[in-house]
Amino acid sequence: MEATRGRPTTPPAPGLRPVERLCHATGAVLVLSGCVHLLVFAVDGGPWDGPVSWRKPVTFGLSFGLTLMAVTWVASFLRLGRRLRTVLLAVFAADCVVEVGGITLQAWRRVPSHLDMETGFDTAVSLTLAVGGGVLVAVLTVFALASFRSRPAGPWGMPLALRSGFAILLVALASGVAMIARGAVLARTDRQEDAYRSTAPLKPLHGVSLHAVLVLPAVAWLLSRTGWSERAKGRVLYAAVGCYAVAVLAAGADAVLTW
Repeated sequence: MEATRGRPTTPPAPGLRPVERLCHATGAVLVLSGCVHLLVFAVDGGPWDGPVSWRKPVTFGLSFGLTLMAVTWVASFLRLGRRLRTVLLAVFAADCVVEVGGITLQAWRRVPSHLDMETGFDTAVSLTLAVGGGVLVAVLTVFALASFRSRPAGPWGMPLALRSGFAILLVALASGVAMIARGAVLARTDRQEDAYRSTAPLKPLHGVSLHAVLVLPAVAWLLSRTGWSERAKGRVLYAAVGCYAVAVLAAGADAVLTW
């Protein structure tokens, strides 16, 4: 039951709310879009890397779709008011559609999706994607803060997995902001090609840290389904968190050396 006066409480009884069903369906559509564009790439060919390629609708469709479904799932364990949770998930889902839609549109137009100021329309798309990125950062930061403010609900190990996943997710958000900020500065000083290249060193760090919020809670959920002792499950979960942290640190070190 929700507490009165809008106070956060333990998530309600199991069962998907309408907004959660909408988010999962939207995430599935985005994943399907990524898979379809992988087939387009197989047929049409062209470069996989670079600012203009089929890689972007593929990777962004898959990544945004999986992230939307993962965040919808893990948000059910956070102690948030029902109305706030609904608004945050609805905004997040809409923003994911805008991001993937803009990137896919520009891929079909054979122009860069980000940092492209060549025409008025391209500038509008780039600015929309940048604003959308800011919205994503804001929503995910609220979820992350909620995971640390009150102990999350859920099966064994979920609080640790959620807090670790959201902490690493903040690294992904920071690296994404850094890529856009540096690229925008270079683009506005007529260094368009340098702007496109400047984002490359941070992409591995961004990609690795983005999905911790899915992987670590999934590990905790799987462990909770085993008959292992608490000590054995704890060792595995701590090892998973440690390995993920090492991967993020390695990607971060590589970014620092090459950026």
